[in-house]
Amino acid sequence: MRFLLDGMLGSLARWLRICGYDAEYIRDAEDDELIRRAMEENRILLTRDKALYRKALRMGLNAHFVEGESDAERLASVAHRFTLTLKPEGSRCPMCGLPLREVKREEVRGLVPEGTYNRYNRFWICTGCGRVYWRGSHWRRIVETIEEAERLYKGLKG
Repeated sequence: MRFLLDGMLGSLARWLRICGYDAEYIRDAEDDELIRRAMEENRILLTRDKALYRKALRMGLNAHFVEGESDAERLASVAHRFTLTLKPEGSRCPMCGLPLREVKREEVRGLVPEGTYNRYNRFWICTGCGRVYWRGSHWRRIVETIEEAERLYKGLKG
C-alpha cells in the first residue's frame, strides 16, 4: 500500500514510515498536483483538507480524510480505513521513507556519538539518506504511541 500525504500530515507520514509503509509527503503542492501525483504513482491520497478530499473522490482517486488530532488518533484513522498492521519492526526511514537495513555495529563507528556506540548493539542505516538509527530512549515513546493507535484502531473496529 502506497500513500501520498498532503502538507498537513508530515507527522503522520513519519508514523506510517515507522510502521513500514510507503508514505510520500509533499509539503507545498497545489491540490491538482497532489491528485496528479497520486494518480500517476498509484498512491492513496491522505488529507485533512475536505475540499481536496471531495475533489479527489470525484476524480476517482482512492482518498481518505484523516480524522483525529493526535498522532495516535490519525494513525488509527488510517489503520482502520485500510486495515493496516501497526508494528515498528519493519520500519522505513522516518525522514525520507526508504527502507532501513540492519548493519554491524562496527559499521556505525564514527557515525554516532561514542556513548551511543558503546551503549547499543543494534543499528540500522537508511538505504537512501544514510541516517543511522538505534533503539534508544525514544524507542519506548515510539512503541507507546503505536500501541495507543492500535488500541484506538481496535475500538473503531469494535
